[in-house]
Amino acid sequence: MKIVFLGTPEISCFFLDSMMKEGYIPEAVISRPDKAAGRGLNICPSPLSKFANQKKLRLFHPCSGKEIKEVLSNLKPDLCVAVAYGRFIPEGALKLARIGFLNVHFSLLPKYRGAAPVQWALINGEKESGVSIFWIDKEMDAGPLFVQEKVGIKIEDDARSLLGKMCPKGTRMLMECLGKIEKGQIIRIPQKGEVSYAPKVEKSFSWIDFSDSAMAVYNKIRGLCLGPGARFLLRARQMVVQVLKAEYRPGGSNSENFVTGQICLIERNKGFYIKCSDECLFISRVHPEGKKEMNAFDFINGLRLKAGDTLRG
Repeated sequence: MKIVFLGTPEISCFFLDSMMKEGYIPEAVISRPDKAAGRGLNICPSPLSKFANQKKLRLFHPCSGKEIKEVLSNLKPDLCVAVAYGRFIPEGALKLARIGFLNVHFSLLPKYRGAAPVQWALINGEKESGVSIFWIDKEMDAGPLFVQEKVGIKIEDDARSLLGKMCPKGTRMLMECLGKIEKGQIIRIPQKGEVSYAPKVEKSFSWIDFSDSAMAVYNKIRGLCLGPGARFLLRARQMVVQVLKAEYRPGGSNSENFVTGQICLIERNKGFYIKCSDECLFISRVHPEGKKEMNAFDFINGLRLKAGDTLRG
């Protein structure tokens, strides 16, 4: 079976590596074009491009739908497998794989169709998500399912830990799908249920508003920990501070005598509580702009802030 693999970020490398270990060596890899990054705007290949080069796989970087069709027309694949490719695949290209295009999506489709299902599931406080492997068609994430499994979301989960649970499950599911396809067992189950969307999270959304509830702020922090990161502006210093880690501790600090945005309590060597609209939220790790990430206590201590001082979100 001639397979072409499409992907871009680190997570796609995990799936391709698992496929190769099971003997599914792709005919070629397609990834997004290299782009300029960093202060020097050096051209940087995607993580999947680096991985493909290391494994000496044929690699293509089509820049348009037309180029994708040209690449696939020459390769004549039986099956295409996409994991976080990040580009729209035109309908004409979809017809060039004999069996079709399989996509791994990190949600319980039709919930959270779009680019950021893990982030939005956490931001919205979901207790459950999952992995869906489906057939790509002309509408975004709307094609029939091959298989779908649930993944529980714990209160302490963030985007990193949730993906850490989804990836092993997703690779196992994908291997099972490939095994069935080889046997001619093609499963196509129409999606059913309420449709919702998970668009890319823009940086403008990442600002923390401490007048939201502690849970809402916590959900934003854990949902955006892999990017773009939840942040606030410390106006007294004109400093942007990204919050990397927080803990939801109901009743962990008396908040009655504080207003939103005030530091309620500082825990030595650990972090601090910040007042939200209803209660306080514990902040344990931060990344001030232009500095290294650090323990939240060290951040507060270094600025000589104390309980009652205000952080404006």
